[in-house]
Amino acid sequence: MRRFGFLFLFVMMAPVMFSQAPAPAWNFQNVATMSQLMVQMIYPTSNDIFYIGRKPPQTDYEWGLVERSALTLAESGNLLLLPGRARDEDKWVKDTRLLVDVAAAALKAAKAKDIDAVLALNEQLNTACVTCHQDYRLGYGKRRQPN
Repeated sequence: MRRFGFLFLFVMMAPVMFSQAPAPAWNFQNVATMSQLMVQMIYPTSNDIFYIGRKPPQTDYEWGLVERSALTLAESGNLLLLPGRARDEDKWVKDTRLLVDVAAAALKAAKAKDIDAVLALNEQLNTACVTCHQDYRLGYGKRRQPN
């Protein structure tokens, strides 16, 4: 009788145990194009990190702006991974992870108001951008021929 009870329970629970997770009840809606993300979010916020040494933040307010830029930059990397934007599950994810990681480090440095730590991230940020552009931006790094 125990075997029958176990078998009955297994048969009843099998669909639950072996089914795939249900699809989310909501769908992503990509509003911006890749170009808009780059031009309106990623370039300006990365420039705030790249060029922080030109006019270092002095006040809590100015440091807050650096934090906002670093946070926006990190989260924009996550936007690049949304369905409809991710180009593949290999290089694209690795390249995007570089951006998210360096921006998260910049956010941590900005919260600590550590200008030297932010400046030290410039090379990593440049590497993240260049690596992705070399992999996915057609003609990146090639000079245009004069007409």
